[in-house]
Amino acid sequence: MQQEAELFKALSDPTRLRLVVLLATHGEVCVCVMAEALDEPDFKISRHLRILRAAGIVETRREGTWMHYRLAEPRTGLEACLQACFRDCLNDHKTVVADAARLGQASCRKARG
Repeated sequence: MQQEAELFKALSDPTRLRLVVLLATHGEVCVCVMAEALDEPDFKISRHLRILRAAGIVETRREGTWMHYRLAEPRTGLEACLQACFRDCLNDHKTVVADAARLGQASCRKARG
């Protein structure tokens, strides 16, 4: 039960939950784009992503100085079930809809030059 408790502890913060739903519905995303999507500073998003990474929920890919995050492959049936729920059950929540709209308008500083 300890692993499950740690999983839920990592997901218990609203910002982290929003990040996980964003990754579940949009795949791999750069930190700066996630910051724009959630309308939060990069450092805050990076801190929350570090917590999710330590819990094994997300994985990273570095491209130069840019960090891209994606959901990790589920290690258990519970994680697989939660990831499906993030994709299917929360996608019409008003906060998630607003985040997705901002994500569609986001332009990472990398892309801006």
